[in-house]
Amino acid sequence: MKQVFVTIGFLFLFTQVFSQQLIDSTKISVSSPDKKYVFTFYQKQHTDGTRTMFYKLDYKNQPVILESVLDIQLDNNLSERAMALKVDKHANWCENLVVKKIVTSSVNSSWKPVYGERNIITENYQAATIEMVKDDNPIYPVSVELRVYNEGAAFRFFFPENSKGTYYRIMNENTSFTFPSGTKAWHHSWAQAPYKLLPLENWPDESERPLMLELPNGMFACLAEAQMVDYARTKFKLSKEKPNTILTSMYTPADLISPFATPWRVIMAGETAGELVQNNDLILNLNQPSKITDQSWIKPGKIMRVMTQTTKDAYENIDFAVKHNLQYILFDWKWYGPAFSFSSDATKVAIPDFDLPAIINYGKEKGVGVWLYCNLQGLYAQSDSLFRVYNSWGVKGVKFGFVQAGSHRWTTWIEEMFKKAAENKIMVNVHDDWRQTGEQRTWPNLMTAEGIRGNEEMPDATHNTVLPFTRYMAGAADYTLCYYDKRIKTTHAHQLALAAIYYSPIQTLYWYDKPAMSADEPELEFWDKIPTTWDETKVLQGAPGQFISTARRKGEEWFVGTITNNEARTVQLKFDFLPKGKKYTASFYSDDDNVSTKTKVKVEKKQVTQSTVITIQLKASGGHAIWITPEKK
Repeated sequence: MKQVFVTIGFLFLFTQVFSQQLIDSTKISVSSPDKKYVFTFYQKQHTDGTRTMFYKLDYKNQPVILESVLDIQLDNNLSERAMALKVDKHANWCENLVVKKIVTSSVNSSWKPVYGERNIITENYQAATIEMVKDDNPIYPVSVELRVYNEGAAFRFFFPENSKGTYYRIMNENTSFTFPSGTKAWHHSWAQAPYKLLPLENWPDESERPLMLELPNGMFACLAEAQMVDYARTKFKLSKEKPNTILTSMYTPADLISPFATPWRVIMAGETAGELVQNNDLILNLNQPSKITDQSWIKPGKIMRVMTQTTKDAYENIDFAVKHNLQYILFDWKWYGPAFSFSSDATKVAIPDFDLPAIINYGKEKGVGVWLYCNLQGLYAQSDSLFRVYNSWGVKGVKFGFVQAGSHRWTTWIEEMFKKAAENKIMVNVHDDWRQTGEQRTWPNLMTAEGIRGNEEMPDATHNTVLPFTRYMAGAADYTLCYYDKRIKTTHAHQLALAAIYYSPIQTLYWYDKPAMSADEPELEFWDKIPTTWDETKVLQGAPGQFISTARRKGEEWFVGTITNNEARTVQLKFDFLPKGKKYTASFYSDDDNVSTKTKVKVEKKQVTQSTVITIQLKASGGHAIWITPEKK
């Protein structure tokens, strides 16, 4: 790592002409290693002597973020000037920050995740740290940290250890993101909400993160949050004063002790939405490395919920899992009593005809692990012993239910749960309104999370085409795929393809289904063979709300999924992602009303190579899946 130190002296400015004037000595531009991104930071001084921090971001010489304010709001450590003027104690904490030093650095490395959408993750960026103090109270230092990767840019505030003022209450980050006029955003009001493509005006309420945006020049951008592990969740709202401007909006204040850093604010851009999806490892890179030394017990796989919780049904589900290459079964809520009651004991079975030890043992004999649901009340009241007990039973994972999300208090609580689960070798799936911000790198036992409008609510096909470009930017999601339930609003080939398009190391299949519903249709081969983690991932084509084709590789095999929205569509699919000079056998799974099965999915095979191009006729709400294997010599 290289470091360059730049000393910044105090600069007196002429302000007679301009209401605010750039302080040249504070300006620094940081480029990505490939020079496509340029992030520029600077301060301006106003006629009253106060200062404001600004930044802007360009991608391929095109503006993504126009001049925008970078600001944080505290309720203590006030400047003497603010107190003398008797201003709002929550306002203008940054108004008299003086830049003292700028430190630049660079990192070029890579790391191997326990599992992921690719087997090697590159961590390559240019960085700068702008060190500042308040001009009337220098005992309160603060820095702005910038990183610019080939995949995007990120910034945050850092408060170094301060023995004279260790306690801070962060009220808000008033950071803004001003976009070119005509930008639209895929707004969604909560983590499991539907999406609407809206202009940057008259939003009904705040929007969740990550937030995908469509720029007027045809490019795409994404705003996200990373390493939100000791803080309050930040959504996005519109500025009332400045057009085309989005502001950060914290759920609650955060009470912190120095040293600490705020979460990273992440900005990504690309000529296609698929580029951003392929670059979502940026969120992981902005988190700390794994804190789990022995990771051998962390085993991704496919899981099926046992709909009727009896010993007999559990055995039938285990047998079905063996037949269809599923690694786990799940017992959902109420197995230990009323889930929302603190009177329920999450270490005791409370339903009849349910021999859990025998079920776990039967699964072990068959190579199928057991996961258990536990609601917030049980986790909160029994967490000191709960995971230890489950581990002693042979339970592999716990699905957290109805967790609270947003506040600083509940953020730190759930992060502690990941740690406690890891100490007892328990994998985790978090359900309901919570979304990860890359902490699965730090706690890889956090396998997946909901925070998604999935098949529990049976969304339509158009919604499904939005999700890869929005929710999945944050990482794995538990969509709870179904196949036989009559409420599905898509074709069966569409559901098949989702297993290749939607990433989840613990992939839930057959969510509302029972083994008796299955006729072992030939196309189930695609789900039988598909893994849940990958060596390589490529988004071949698509756009949010329209369609998508995704190809993923494990070893020498490829799995490809294509889905369309509520409209029929014809797409051309190129196989140029395959290695040159090799021949493959491809199994195709497509919707066909002439097939005699109730699922109406046709299976056919043909040889393909890198030069192959096929035409796919997609029915309205339809899909298409491909399993590709190298030909044997």
